[in-house]
Amino acid sequence: MGRSGDGTLRGWDAQGTPSFCAIGLNLPRNVQLRRSLAHIYKILYDVGMDRVVKTVVFRGGALDDLRRFPEGARREAGYQLDKVQSGHEPSDWKPMHTVGQGVREIRIRDVGGAFRIIYVAKFADAVYVLHCFQKKTQATGKADLDMAANRYRDLVRELGL
Repeated sequence: MGRSGDGTLRGWDAQGTPSFCAIGLNLPRNVQLRRSLAHIYKILYDVGMDRVVKTVVFRGGALDDLRRFPEGARREAGYQLDKVQSGHEPSDWKPMHTVGQGVREIRIRDVGGAFRIIYVAKFADAVYVLHCFQKKTQATGKADLDMAANRYRDLVRELGL
């Protein structure tokens, strides 16, 4: 997108909305459609520009446990962890105060059952996945809570906090 003969920026209208015809899209001249697409374009552009992504670190056997999820649950887990990496909230989560401060649980429902990912994202350098498991009962099992709590305690000790 360059400048036209009168000095205006080609590809943008007077309101600062991108002209999709100028960037190669052959769309009808419907103003509302153009503004909707311009809004979507701006969101996608802004997301790409400001994205700060944390590293995901799996503690203990959490990655192996996640790999045992069915394919649909694994894909959803990856999508939810990507959201957390980017600083956003997962779609379905709850705090896990019994495990540690700032620890959360991502809840995934799949045809294969209910799956959980316990993680902590409050540290600046990474998102730490403490435990991944399939939930078999209404309440989270004590063994799963204890494993996550032990991994959280070890993490805090390693980080020197």
